[in-house]
Amino acid sequence: MSSEKLIVVTGAGGFIGGNLVAELRDQGFARIRAVDIKPFEEWYQRFDDVENLSLDLNIKENCEMAAENACDIYNLAANMGGMGFIEHNKALCMLSVLINTQMLQAAVKYGVKRYFFSSSACVYNGEKQKSFEASSLKEEDAYPALAEDGYGWEKLFSERMCRHFREDFGLYTRVARFHNVYGPWGTWDGGREKAPAAICRKVIAAKVNGKHEIEIWGSGEQTRSFMYSDDCIKGIQLIMDSEILEPINLGSSEAVSINQLVDIVEEIAGIKLKRKYDLSAPKGVNGRNSDNALIKKCLNWEPNIPLRTGLEITYAWIYDQYMARQRAESEVEEKASRGR
Repeated sequence: MSSEKLIVVTGAGGFIGGNLVAELRDQGFARIRAVDIKPFEEWYQRFDDVENLSLDLNIKENCEMAAENACDIYNLAANMGGMGFIEHNKALCMLSVLINTQMLQAAVKYGVKRYFFSSSACVYNGEKQKSFEASSLKEEDAYPALAEDGYGWEKLFSERMCRHFREDFGLYTRVARFHNVYGPWGTWDGGREKAPAAICRKVIAAKVNGKHEIEIWGSGEQTRSFMYSDDCIKGIQLIMDSEILEPINLGSSEAVSINQLVDIVEEIAGIKLKRKYDLSAPKGVNGRNSDNALIKKCLNWEPNIPLRTGLEITYAWIYDQYMARQRAESEVEEKASRGR
């Protein structure tokens, strides 16, 4: 077995946190504490051999409960989602500053050895993201600061908090700026899902329901890079183990337009859909890509799973989830009709 040190993962009921807990288990770590605000039945992944805690980390005492006796903390807890959620819940996103601030305080109080914070590409200066030709954003492009309203500003402030806790209290902190993570075991419906999951669901629904059209937010010309979850988990651990003190990009450098993303999912599904563009919907910046020069220099590695490969796996997983929900809804309707 790997080290007996206690590892804490916050946001463990979510997409990235759940995948990180799964990987830590596979690597043989025997003591893992998984923490999330959601009730256990809403966690995407939950393991019986892990200490699972349902706690609201907006409350300081709960942060201390989560951090007690920990050696490493991976703080992935935050209120977040896709662009629709971020644009309509700015105050809620900003309130995540409580979680990171209080987790840092708890880490210092209990002598935690290492602390990882999950930041976001939303910290980058919006003036540098106006072109549809996705500019590759270097780490220094976060300043002068003009972050995404709400979510981006919270992440940028929390990055600074990590820095100052390292400088003032000697806490070992590492920060990665995630660029659009996708994959299985994540949100695919309900409003918090990101573009790859949303498009997979929409294509599946069009195929199943026989209505061969898809709604796309914005013009479809917006460009992004999308990182498969396995690359994200590997990158988190490499950065945690590294000597990289400042926030660093963790994302794929394979940029595509939203229209190209739809093209790939249509090819996977074996279908071609009519496209309807909602120009009034939240669409974020026009272009964003990850400049990976620094991570390649520091780690001799960068996220490298091709988008097509990751989307095939993600599409298959969401398809199974979609069909399982369809069957469950049909059973409920059937039972209800019998009871009439």
